[in-house]
Amino acid sequence: MSAIPLADRPALVRAALSEQGVDGFILPRGDEFLSEYVAPYAERLAWLTGFTGSAGLAILLSNKASLFSDGRYTSQMEDQADHTIWERRHITKEPPAAWLKENAKGLRIGYDPRLISEAALQGFQNSGVKLVPLQKNPIDAVWRDQPQPPASTVRFQRDALSGETSASKRARIAHALREAGEQALVVGDPTSLAWLLNIRGDDVPHTPVVLAFGVLHDDGSAELFVDEARISPEAKESFGDDVKILPIGALPARLKALSGKTVRLDPIGTSFWFVQTLDDAGAIVSRESDPCVLPKACKNQVEQEGARRVHLTDSAALCRFLYFVSQHGVGMRETDLAVKLDQIRAEASDYHGESFPAISAVGPNAALPHYRALPGQDRVLESNQIYLIDSGGQYDAGTTDVTRTVWSGPAEPPHEIRSAFTRVLKGNILLARARFPEGTTGHRLDALARYALWQVGLDYDHGTGHGIGSYLSVHEGPQNISSVPRPTTLQPGMIVSDEPGYYEAGHYGIRLENLLLVRPAPIGGRGPFLEFDVLGFAPFDRKLIDVALLLPDELTWLDDYHAQTLAKIGPALDDETRAWLAEACAPLTP
Repeated sequence: MSAIPLADRPALVRAALSEQGVDGFILPRGDEFLSEYVAPYAERLAWLTGFTGSAGLAILLSNKASLFSDGRYTSQMEDQADHTIWERRHITKEPPAAWLKENAKGLRIGYDPRLISEAALQGFQNSGVKLVPLQKNPIDAVWRDQPQPPASTVRFQRDALSGETSASKRARIAHALREAGEQALVVGDPTSLAWLLNIRGDDVPHTPVVLAFGVLHDDGSAELFVDEARISPEAKESFGDDVKILPIGALPARLKALSGKTVRLDPIGTSFWFVQTLDDAGAIVSRESDPCVLPKACKNQVEQEGARRVHLTDSAALCRFLYFVSQHGVGMRETDLAVKLDQIRAEASDYHGESFPAISAVGPNAALPHYRALPGQDRVLESNQIYLIDSGGQYDAGTTDVTRTVWSGPAEPPHEIRSAFTRVLKGNILLARARFPEGTTGHRLDALARYALWQVGLDYDHGTGHGIGSYLSVHEGPQNISSVPRPTTLQPGMIVSDEPGYYEAGHYGIRLENLLLVRPAPIGGRGPFLEFDVLGFAPFDRKLIDVALLLPDELTWLDDYHAQTLAKIGPALDDETRAWLAEACAPLTP
């Protein structure tokens, strides 16, 4: 990533901080758009610490430093961060603000207002330090070979794929602004901007967005801050006269022109720099949620049909891959297996690449929920091992994310592994079968996926489900299914993942994932109910299933799911692979 040795970088940053008169620095993992996946130029946390996870934060002081991430990445932090420089902390169990209070009380701690939201910044207010906004990011000041920001073509997402014109979306959101007494909206999230203007790009790995900002006015007109030379003729034509294209350098002046107006911005999803700039300009900042997020999450009928279509394509690719693994996987490296799956997916004409870096994990590596196999450091799949593959694709009409865990045989898996696998499967099935009243949050359903594990004292340290975009981010809000409460209810058209797991550190890991579409449930009762429609179809490894642990209705569901898999995916496969699928999907009932 850089010619500067990793061990030398903290000292260089400390010198840059000293020049700006501060005693330390808070560095979130993210870019000016607060994105989960970032372009190479914005990999500042990885450059400073060596940690490459998609979530984290570092605090660098003059005499010590700490790196924080969640349960998905605790092992990865241990492996990647230099223990002589960085303490490693669980970000929820040992919050950064508490660490600052203990280690930096009374000190001046800098932050880059472009890389942190107002909501995140408020979490540090009672940490006993003086927070100082910096004009120059100290990482950028010393990262001499920092890559340039990307400049991909801004493409038009056709109405036949989006299901609604940009003019219609802008009118809807503008109406909401007027109803709230607001005159403008800052669109700081590239996925919201992509949805609102029906555009896509390749600025960020795995997420087809354009790194640009937007301002929507209450009359439905908008300003897009991006280099005009990047915009395709089709996209430019789609904008008409209602979307003005301005260079990114014009953004401060345009924000100042909103003086005296009420401007809405999301205090969680927009950088604090916008709050500062609007306050200085004399605008009235309305701190409310991004009004694009909920309609983006509730897919329209065109998007729903697109999701069903691409999941059939993707499921066929996954089934071909699983057959390949059953025949040729033993002896192959984790990275080579991931490449093979990507190659199979790439045979589809509407495939645009992975939706996230595939988690291709053998044996003990599968116990790391967000493991990333690297060439030369990866494992070889041997006989009688667990192999976990968590991957997804970006297609014109949708985004996929699916996980399967298989046994490489030929020996029968140990009882412990079969029991854990079956309990994870029971959780996957119970959640997929759920029916629930309108107004139900994902938090209320999370226990369904964990119940069978809890009965024997097992659990997993990650959420059960996240939202998924429509040819956008594989991790999309505002809905989720998690032990952490969120106020957003599950609503028709939302897509969520169903991915319980179990991880035995140093030995094996299990995760089973399908995507679910929320739809009305055709039942009576008091008030409307909802249910899930399973989108993806691939067999669950019968070698790992302890049928004795499955209840009759679970067996019925599983046999029906496998029958649908054979019926929907079989015709897309060659004879040899279809014969394998028929055996993999044979009924489990006696």
